[in-house]
Amino acid sequence: MPKKKYLVIIPVVVFLGFSFIGCVSWENSEATRGITVWHWMTDRQLAFEELAKRYQAISGVKVNFELYAPSEAYAQKVRAAAQGVNLPDIFGVLGEKKDFASFVKAGHILDLTRYMQESQGEWKSRFLPKAIRINEFSEENSYGVKPGIYGVPIDVVTIQMLYNKNLFRQLGLDPQIPPQSFDEFLHIGKMVKEANLQGLVSGWAEVWMIDCLAKNYAFNIMGEEKVFATIRGDVPYTDPDWIKVLSLFERMRDAGVLASGIVTMVNKTAEQLFANEKAVFAFNGSWCVNVYKGMNPNLDYAVMLPPKISDDHPMRIWGGAGSSFVVNARSKNREEAIRFLKWLTDRQQQAYLVEVTHNLPAHKDCLSQIPEILRQFADDMEITTHPNAWDVSESHRVIETFSKGIQSIIIGEKTPFQVADETQEIKRRELARK
Repeated sequence: MPKKKYLVIIPVVVFLGFSFIGCVSWENSEATRGITVWHWMTDRQLAFEELAKRYQAISGVKVNFELYAPSEAYAQKVRAAAQGVNLPDIFGVLGEKKDFASFVKAGHILDLTRYMQESQGEWKSRFLPKAIRINEFSEENSYGVKPGIYGVPIDVVTIQMLYNKNLFRQLGLDPQIPPQSFDEFLHIGKMVKEANLQGLVSGWAEVWMIDCLAKNYAFNIMGEEKVFATIRGDVPYTDPDWIKVLSLFERMRDAGVLASGIVTMVNKTAEQLFANEKAVFAFNGSWCVNVYKGMNPNLDYAVMLPPKISDDHPMRIWGGAGSSFVVNARSKNREEAIRFLKWLTDRQQQAYLVEVTHNLPAHKDCLSQIPEILRQFADDMEITTHPNAWDVSESHRVIETFSKGIQSIIIGEKTPFQVADETQEIKRRELARK
């Protein structure tokens, strides 16, 4: 699943050998064995290699970070290794919660609950609760997984809207006051159209990003219980509230608030347009801070919540753990892998990763050190939600039909009612198949 990032100024962390290691113990460590970590994070390889050197210097244990990109290639490699029972000591699982569950049930992922709870829960208490939730299976989970914590968050993310302050000034708008309501947002769209500017850009060629914003508004319009009831099959997608969600995209289209070509736009193109001040709004993840910094260090922008359509229910945004690592349950180096992950997620190492990669830290004590633009993303962490944190999951066929239907609405090929009917028909088939 794609995403977003940010900007930061943090004092350089001084590593003083064993003095800062705290509760991490090197007893019984087999330094000659080494640890292998597979990952897909191209923006963090150099930082990981530097941390590996520092870890070896204080522990004697060599850590090999092996990068496989892009993420699709990485996911295929992990699936193939799982089939061959040849996974590394530490890796990450990309995909939906049901994919994560399948790895756990197949015995590939170690239950980390008791390690997280040792020493009065010291390890678990480091993390933002939302970061832990995505790596956890609750008592009520519908996947048949033993309740527990199975992953270690490395960073966190929120996905929100952004606006260009310079273009706001050009439109005669106050750059400190973004639109709060959907009607205000549409009104600005008309101003954008009249000024021959581009409105909202986003990687909507990737259907998950459309689904993300649509679900934001679904929570705002009908509340989370009704959304979850729809996923369970108790409420149809032809319900008036879902028609209202779909109609929002029709209204955005008609108001001119959407950039031309948005349904075929990949996120990299959207990021370039926003960074080069060609678009007033963007819908992107907190990872964009690092991207925009590289494209245009002087970009003057701010973060805003999607403008609400209703006061009946709170707006929810997607967020939580951005990247996470798991421990191979079959690894002979399990204990050493856990010691390393405890070290990697301690405050000093988290601060270093923030400094050099501009991602939001999963360690809650590092949030005070992040720059203002990252803070704007972090401030709304409490209202985040994410499919990987839910105890129910929607069929990918339903999500694809719904999201591609929104693309069709935007280009004028289908109406909200047609898309609702088509989505519900696919939902009916999926329920019958189960």
